[in-house]
Amino acid sequence: MTVIVGVLALQGGFDAHVKVLEAAGLPARLVRTAADLDGLDGLVLPGGESPAQLRLIARGGLEPALQAFAATGRPVLGTCAGLILLARAVTPKQHSLGWLDIAVDRNAYGTQLDSFEAEDDAGTRRLVFIRAPAIVEVGAGVEILARFRGVPVLVRQGSVWGAAYHPELDGPALHEKIFAAAPPRSSPRDRL
Repeated sequence: MTVIVGVLALQGGFDAHVKVLEAAGLPARLVRTAADLDGLDGLVLPGGESPAQLRLIARGGLEPALQAFAATGRPVLGTCAGLILLARAVTPKQHSLGWLDIAVDRNAYGTQLDSFEAEDDAGTRRLVFIRAPAIVEVGAGVEILARFRGVPVLVRQGSVWGAAYHPELDGPALHEKIFAAAPPRSSPRDRL
């Protein structure tokens, strides 16, 4: 069976994730309703405007289905605004899904005009920051996978991954690592 990865497509940069998933040979499905989560083997929460995404999630009644999806242990990646949605705590205060035991500071790296590219502290990963959040607190069960100037920018807790930057703008390597190794958990019938 083929692994199929959903990309939350309510607002933001979902198209870039679809392109890198397809470049990695991983079919992608746009997720706009709870039914769109059926049969998926992984999920991406893209960058964009986290308050706008939260409003659209609420308007569509999508949060219970997202919570149920995360509870299955299937891999999830949140980038930039998606990371904010995944966090346990957000400053300035706003609702979040709480799947990662981290606290984030929204737009900590500045405005759209302050966007920049850099390398992680290890010099192994290209980082693209676009009005990015900063991870300001990490719980004991969270693994830090990359840092920038000492600050965590890529973390993982179980099957949930969060990036403060935009890995989808640097090719499919991270998406392949997260999703290609995931065993398909859905049956062919679920995919119809």
